[in-house]
Amino acid sequence: MNQTTEQSTVSNKTHQFLTFTIGSEHFGMDLHQTREIIEYVGITQVPLMPKFLSGVINLRGDVVPVIDLAVRLGREPITIHKRTCVIVIELHSFEQHCVLGLLADAVNEVIDLPASEIEDAPAFGAKIRAEFIQGIAKKDDEFIVLLDAEKTLSPIELAHLVESELQQEAT
Repeated sequence: MNQTTEQSTVSNKTHQFLTFTIGSEHFGMDLHQTREIIEYVGITQVPLMPKFLSGVINLRGDVVPVIDLAVRLGREPITIHKRTCVIVIELHSFEQHCVLGLLADAVNEVIDLPASEIEDAPAFGAKIRAEFIQGIAKKDDEFIVLLDAEKTLSPIELAHLVESELQQEAT
């Protein structure tokens, strides 16, 4: 296979993303990180937790922390309504296995995107830290912000946020 054919194959490779809505914004996350989507039936709140951590759920005997993705991304907390759901994801980073629930206003669909249709994250102007964004895609005249779950929801990053929030409250 020559270099031109290899480049063509790479740019034609498709990626699957689970798309969801937070407020009026559309987001996507790599489908391979998604374990399941469950109906919102309530969350057990945990005292003295940071604002982005809504609480925990019991998922077949496992305690799973649930993150309000809107708060994590610097937005107002999600208002619970009948389409609110929890997206259960699995992250594997630094030899750690982590299962998290993400609150979303609604799950939309799974889409296939060729790599050639995914634009790089903007260097400025986005209301989300650039390292959280895997790319930007356009579908049906809507922009979809493709989140990098490994960076947005890294257990190490979340632990630092918890520590800094607790220190701020102590002062």
